[in-house]
Amino acid sequence: MSRLLRRAGAPPVAARELAAVSADGSRVHVEVHGPEGAPTVVLAHGWTCSTHFWAAQIRDLATDHRVVAYDQRGHGRTPLGAVGTERLADDLEAVLTAVLAPGEKAVVAGHSMGGMTMMAAARRPAFREHTAAALLCSTGSARLVEESLVLPMRAGRARTRLTHLVLGAKAPLGPVTPVSRRILRYGTMGPGSAPERVDECSRIVHACPRAARVAWSQVLGELDLDEGVRALDVPTVVVAGTVDRLTPLVHAKRLALDLPQCLELVELEGVGHMTPVEAPEVVTAKIRGLAGTYLTEKEKAA
Repeated sequence: MSRLLRRAGAPPVAARELAAVSADGSRVHVEVHGPEGAPTVVLAHGWTCSTHFWAAQIRDLATDHRVVAYDQRGHGRTPLGAVGTERLADDLEAVLTAVLAPGEKAVVAGHSMGGMTMMAAARRPAFREHTAAALLCSTGSARLVEESLVLPMRAGRARTRLTHLVLGAKAPLGPVTPVSRRILRYGTMGPGSAPERVDECSRIVHACPRAARVAWSQVLGELDLDEGVRALDVPTVVVAGTVDRLTPLVHAKRLALDLPQCLELVELEGVGHMTPVEAPEVVTAKIRGLAGTYLTEKEKAA
């Protein structure tokens, strides 16, 4: 039965669920997987995704790590509320405070908007207290729309204006169809992505409420977190796909230069924007490696 569920894309079942209360009183849905007392990994998903996006990482890491995944505002089981980069930072601080004891460290990994969340929180006390190391997947700090390659046009004002309109479109996505799968694959995944992984991403993205998709697209369109990158002073690995159209490789290369402690830039040949789904083994191995190196012996043995 478990094999059938895995093939069908059923998400892992959390050992425990809780609601972290953010600075403005918003409640953030949090899932905890794996054994209590094990070294902790915290996963922050990206725009239009949910905790389900990390299914492969949760299944692997939860065998010997405590894996914490949470839904960003307006995604999954977390209500929308107010949006903005400060709210992203508030919510991450709330999650870290809710799941970690004072002084306890974790490896924090973020994909796309999840990585931007870490940049926004880089100077926050709870983030600095609880983060031992970081993984940034398929993300950038600024100029997202200007440098997007979703539209096959020459760079300039026309492409930027049209990209704003496409990414911020208010039309409902509707049910997953063969056409919508092809569009999503073109915009967010590598051309060699396995059909079941395209299906998985399609189900997750189409489940995102339209209001959240539109609200956060506006925030991302005006993003400027360059100072947050320079403040992210923990050992960090950057992972990026070479054919990512949403956050092209130029963003990852800029991060690698600007981060105070960038350990490596991992370029995944032929992979698009959805790195944790497209290349799950690589992403999981990088998280596991950071936990093994940067969590203290006490945390590893706890």
